[in-house]
Amino acid sequence: MIEVFPFAGLPVAVFGLGTSGIAAANALKLGGAEVWAWDDSEDARARARAAGVPLVDLYLCNWRELTSLVLSPGVPLHHPAPHRVVMLARAAGCEVIGDIELLARTQRDAAYIGITGTNGKSTTTALIGHVFRTSGRPAQVGGNIGRAALDLDPLGADGAYILEMSSYQLELTFSITFDIAVLLNITPDHLDRHGDMAGYIAAKRLIFHRQTKPRTAVIGVDDPRCEKIYQELKVADEQMVIPISSTRRVDGGIYAQGGTLHDDAFVAGPAGRHVAVADLAAFRTLPGTHNAQNAAAAYAACVVTGIDPSVAIACLRSFPGLRHRQETIATIDGIAYVNDSKATNADAAARALACYPRVYWIAGGRAKEGGLAAAAPYFDRVRRAFLIGEAAPAFAKILEGSVQTTRSGDLAAAVAAAHETALAEGEGGVVLLSPACASFDQFANFEARGEAFRKLVQALPGRRSEPEEISVAPKRGGGQA
Repeated sequence: MIEVFPFAGLPVAVFGLGTSGIAAANALKLGGAEVWAWDDSEDARARARAAGVPLVDLYLCNWRELTSLVLSPGVPLHHPAPHRVVMLARAAGCEVIGDIELLARTQRDAAYIGITGTNGKSTTTALIGHVFRTSGRPAQVGGNIGRAALDLDPLGADGAYILEMSSYQLELTFSITFDIAVLLNITPDHLDRHGDMAGYIAAKRLIFHRQTKPRTAVIGVDDPRCEKIYQELKVADEQMVIPISSTRRVDGGIYAQGGTLHDDAFVAGPAGRHVAVADLAAFRTLPGTHNAQNAAAAYAACVVTGIDPSVAIACLRSFPGLRHRQETIATIDGIAYVNDSKATNADAAARALACYPRVYWIAGGRAKEGGLAAAAPYFDRVRRAFLIGEAAPAFAKILEGSVQTTRSGDLAAAVAAAHETALAEGEGGVVLLSPACASFDQFANFEARGEAFRKLVQALPGRRSEPEEISVAPKRGGGQA
C-alpha cells in the first residue's frame, strides 16, 4: 500500500467507499492524516467500518476544517448535476481530487504510463504491464483495472505505474504528466456523466495534460475524433506523437495490415521503414481487428520506454488474456463459449461479433445511448440472439427482420437456450456473451455477470476440447469492428 504522507496531521474527506475509496482512506491513515470517510450506502459504510475506516457524516460535518475531498470516480462530478457532497466541498473551497491524484503526489520519482479510450483500455493496460513484467522491468498495474491505485506497491525511479484511466478518473487527476499517454478510440459513452460528446472528448483529452518532449502521445487514428486530436497534437509539436491503426498504413507509426503488425516508428529494415514485425495470428489471446489496435498501442508504448522491439513482440505473444474480454471459457462438442461481459456498449460488442462467423449472441442488460447501432454491420454473423434484462424488448424490436431472437429474460435461461440451439446446428458455432449493455439491472458489475456465465458454462454437459479450436472470422477490409 502507498503511504500518502502530504496530509499528515490534517483532516481529509473521503466520499465513496468502494474498493478505491477504502484503499484511499487506509493510505491516508497510514500517512498520518485524519480521515473523515462516508458513503450514501449503509452497506458500504458497514464494510468500511469493518475495515477500520473512520466514518464521519459529510452532510453534517464542518467543511471549513477540510481542505480536500477525495472522491470516488463513480460519484457525479458535473452531470447530470454535481453530487451534494461535491457541492458542499466546492462551497467551502475544498479541492476535489481522486485516488490517482494521491498516488501522483506521493510517488514522484516513478514513470507514469496512462491508457484511456472508450474500448480496449483494459486489454492494452494489461498488455503493457505483461511486457514490462516479462521483460524484467519493475512496474505496477492498476487504476481502473485490477488493484486500486493506492493498493499498489511503492516504486522508485526505475519503476513505472501503468494506469488504466477512465474519463471520470482523468477529471479528478491534476498532478500527473504521463510520460506515455495512450488514447485508443472515442465513441459515444457515459454521456449522462459528461453532458455531451464535447464533454466526453474533453475528459479523454486530459490524458495529454502538460505533455512536452520527450513525453509521448500514442493515438489511435481509426476514428475521426481521435484522428482530429492526433492532427492537432502533431501540429502543436509539444510532445512526441505516434499514430496507431488497426486498418491502414500510417507513416511514422505502428499499424496492422494484412494480418501483420508493421513498425514505421522505431525499426528500419533493408528496404527502409514500414517493417513487418509480427504475425498477428501468433497473438492467440488477441483475436479481431480491435485487438490489433491494442497490440499496436502496447508495442508502441513499450518500445518508447527502451524495450527492444523483438522482446516486446515475444512478450506480447505470451499474453494470457483478460477475464471477461473475449475470454474462451470452454469448447464443448465443437461449440465455443466466449465471455465478453466487459462489452458494455454496442461498439465493444461489434468488435466481438466481427471475430466469429457463426454466433449465438447473448445480449442485453441496462441499455446505453445508441442502442445496437454500432453492432448492426455484424448482424449477418448472428444465427440467433438470446436477449436478457431491461433491454430485451427494445433490442428485440431493433433486431426484428435482421436476426432471429429469443427473449430469455435472464442469463441462465439464455445460456441453456443458446447451448441447445448451437448444438442442434452443428459444430463450429460460438455462444458469445457480449451484452452491449451495463450489468446493473441484474448484476452488481460486469465481473459478476461474467463469473455467472462462467459457472453456467462449466455446468454444461458434453465433450470438452482445447479453446484454440475456435474458428475466427476473416477480417473485413476497411472497417474497424
